Amino acid sequence: MLRSPSPFSGWRSITLTAAILLALPILLVTFSLSQPQWLVWQHLADTVLLDYVLNSLMLAFGVGLGAMLLGTSLAWCCHHYQFPGRSWFEWLLLLPLAIPAYIIAYCYTGLLDFAGPLQTALRETFGWDYGDYWFPEIRSLGGAITMLILVLYPYVFMLARNAFRDQSQSLLEASRSMGQSPQQYFLKVAVPMARPAILSGTALAMMEAFADFGTVEYFGVSTFTTGIFRTWFGMGNHLAAAQLSALLMLFVMGLVLWEQYSRRKIQYYYQGHKRQTQARTRPSEVTRWLLFSFCGLILALGFLLPLAMLLHWAWLTGPEQLDARFWRLAWNSFSLALTAALIILLLAMLFAYAKRLKSDPLINAPVTVAKLGYALPGTVIAVGTMVPLAWFDKSLDALLQASFGISTGLLLSGTVFALLFAYAVRFLAVSLHQVETGLARVKPSMDMAGRSLGLSPTGVFSKVHLPMLRASLLSAVLLVFVDVLKELPATLILRPFNFDTLAIRTYELASDERLADAAAPALLILVAGLLPVILLSRAINKETA
Repeated sequence: MLRSPSPFSGWRSITLTAAILLALPILLVTFSLSQPQWLVWQHLADTVLLDYVLNSLMLAFGVGLGAMLLGTSLAWCCHHYQFPGRSWFEWLLLLPLAIPAYIIAYCYTGLLDFAGPLQTALRETFGWDYGDYWFPEIRSLGGAITMLILVLYPYVFMLARNAFRDQSQSLLEASRSMGQSPQQYFLKVAVPMARPAILSGTALAMMEAFADFGTVEYFGVSTFTTGIFRTWFGMGNHLAAAQLSALLMLFVMGLVLWEQYSRRKIQYYYQGHKRQTQARTRPSEVTRWLLFSFCGLILALGFLLPLAMLLHWAWLTGPEQLDARFWRLAWNSFSLALTAALIILLLAMLFAYAKRLKSDPLINAPVTVAKLGYALPGTVIAVGTMVPLAWFDKSLDALLQASFGISTGLLLSGTVFALLFAYAVRFLAVSLHQVETGLARVKPSMDMAGRSLGLSPTGVFSKVHLPMLRASLLSAVLLVFVDVLKELPATLILRPFNFDTLAIRTYELASDERLADAAAPALLILVAGLLPVILLSRAINKETA
């Protein structure tokens, strides 16, 4: 007697195939270490490898420490104290997330460089010449760390603020009854209980620092991301670039494991009085305005000042830059980002629903590996994408030439397909998280009710789940859309010939020291990035209201 196929088998086969393909770049980068290029490694070890390692580690840990201190202190100020503008700062301080790090680096370079308005004003005011005074060098490792802190502290701020909000008033009262000062309560109770959230935000900031390319490349800081790019294009050695990528990936995975290990014994439950939130302290008049000044200064440095500079530059150069080429770049960027966002959304829905139908280790394993792409730099993903696609193109071309005398050329590598595939690997986790969160709110009884009415798994998904997932799906599309719009290193490596985007144009103009001309495309990227940040802030405020 023939057994009828399981209704899950179709979903299972498609999901398994897609998950393996998306996990392939990460696996290939890892396995590249099995064929070490000893001569290349010896050359790198003798010249720049130590710089790559030390600069990458100092960059990541410097950004992590700065983002942790700044984000935690801002979160505590907005949660614990009552001062003018506090409710506005709770969401305004998230706005630096909308600015790519390389754009804020261009803005501050234009402001603080030798030919910038600040140093020029100093020379004119005091009659100084070159060499008569000391001024901090913006194009340095310290400058890169500062730029990244200004745009990445919101990760810690957002998570720490939510953790502080979840702490009950009874904790504060118990602390005061034991004679602890407000400072002791903050250091011994509030921060330790918020530690998992603070560490998670810090780890995110450090991963973004490891992944950064535009800022460190523009500032001339040698890190793994710039080294991978130079090895690929300067030395023309794809395998060595893949092995450098694997080494960087080990650092990032080590960071992820460290973050998980540091929280292994930390598990707090806020039992009872969860909504009995702590009453805010009303400090003295001087302290209130100091808190306002502190939050306002960080907002100005991380968002308002770069925005003002971009608007000023765009006003000066806008008529020259807003030509047919600019709008073609905008079309390339927005169409590419929208296409990638929709494809990634379809993949996320496929994976999330297949996991909901049945927990299958054979599917969960490749999906988990594919989700790691978000923790990896764009340069690593680009290398892992190009290697298999180039191998496929060369193999197919050789086969058809030998058999039929036909040359196929580059069918996949060097095309928009390669970009879309890399984006899917890089940003799948963003979309998948949104879809899985939405599906988790749908009771399993609704699935069973749909099946009892004769609907197939596909029918249940289309007629029951999709109408209930509209908000989650819209968030997934929007978040991935902006991430793709801002992505620089993967686009720079994999873009087709004569195919530019706003991010590429901004990078090229800034590399040519045409910072004012780079303002128009940078400003468009920034404005697009504001949308998900505002939606994220509104969603957080609704959840905690």
